[in-house]
Amino acid sequence: MAKITVIDDSKATIDMLAAILRSGNHEVTAYLESSNVEINIASEQPDLILLDIVMPERNGFEVLRALRRDSSTRNIPVILVSSKNQPTDILWGKRQGANDYITKPFTPESILSAIGQFL
Repeated sequence: MAKITVIDDSKATIDMLAAILRSGNHEVTAYLESSNVEINIASEQPDLILLDIVMPERNGFEVLRALRRDSSTRNIPVILVSSKNQPTDILWGKRQGANDYITKPFTPESILSAIGQFL
């Protein structure tokens, strides 16, 4: 069982991801807001993060860059989960430091397969 953090501004998406992750016996922590989330991540030290890109306040790229700058969070695998599905979006996400990129809509199999490569 792994500790996985989900950050998304959609409660429905968080609920769906949490159900998928819990079906794989993972512990889930979720955040609906991206502001100051890296402080919580630094103290919680999850095994993996699923991060949306399009969010109010701070987008996922900003959160990802902040996580990569902090020595206590820089090595936590981050998978971007986004509706931004163009090849350039995926390339940009990986250049920002994402370990993987899943486009919405996703399937339970695609989520479990993606996280499986890091756990």
